[in-house]
Amino acid sequence: MSNPLVKTLKTVNFMAGKASSLAEIKRHRKQSEWAHGLATPIGEVERRKFRTGRIPCEEFKPVKKYDPGHVILYCHGGGYITGGLGYAGNLAAKLAIATGFTVYSFAYRLSPEHPYPAASEDAYAMWRYITGNVAEADHVLLAGDSAGGNMALCLTQKLISEGEPAPRELLLFSPWTDMTCSSDSYVTNKDVDPILTKEFVMNSAKAYLGDNDPADPLFSPLFGNFEKFPPVFIMAGRNGILVDDSIRLKERIDQAGGQAVLDIEEKGWHVYQHVPGALSRRAMKRLGTHVSQEISGKR
Repeated sequence: MSNPLVKTLKTVNFMAGKASSLAEIKRHRKQSEWAHGLATPIGEVERRKFRTGRIPCEEFKPVKKYDPGHVILYCHGGGYITGGLGYAGNLAAKLAIATGFTVYSFAYRLSPEHPYPAASEDAYAMWRYITGNVAEADHVLLAGDSAGGNMALCLTQKLISEGEPAPRELLLFSPWTDMTCSSDSYVTNKDVDPILTKEFVMNSAKAYLGDNDPADPLFSPLFGNFEKFPPVFIMAGRNGILVDDSIRLKERIDQAGGQAVLDIEEKGWHVYQHVPGALSRRAMKRLGTHVSQEISGKR
């Protein structure tokens, strides 16, 4: 790619490594907290850290445009092996600014120290906290990027299968929907995605799953049930290696008679919204417009 920004990202990207050892994973964690902390908008949100049980959490309340009617529970990405409150703050703040809703992020337990089902248990515990103390389920939007998108989808399928109230809507950024890593875009976009490599994704899946079958819908929601699923807004970059995961997700939701909107940025890559700049700002503005129309019923 000729874009200087993309070239720079490919050079410094911390997620392009193999992630085959705990030492390398810990290096990724340190770098991701630092990099995303630098990219997090400041001055436009009020931040408050707290805990629910053993889970560290953070609240992001927009300063200017504040709508108390709904909240967002945000699941951060990082392949289930990296990411914390610092990492999560970047998109959490942008979501709060774009929608006017208070956003809640949380630092779930990471693999390989805490493989499945630790992260999914933490996500369910966080959902129970939000719906028990902050807002009713139909006033909660569930968001996630990459592995966080996987987490949001799996959590929603679990809630529906157990007869519990589902979120009002899902907001997904380049979601990881198929842990078998079988999408064609792993090959077609391997040289143009500056953020992610198939090797990193596969090593992340192994660290999280252990000997479990990656095709099981518990881990690959693409193969799960989408009956009675809430509306889903999916954003992806055309140059991302997971873009086909997003395209196939919309197809599965459409087949089940659900409602899915797919927003593909032709110049974007994997979770391009993390990176400051015009591309990210335009994307978050589109997301804000969509959410406003969806909640008001005017879409």
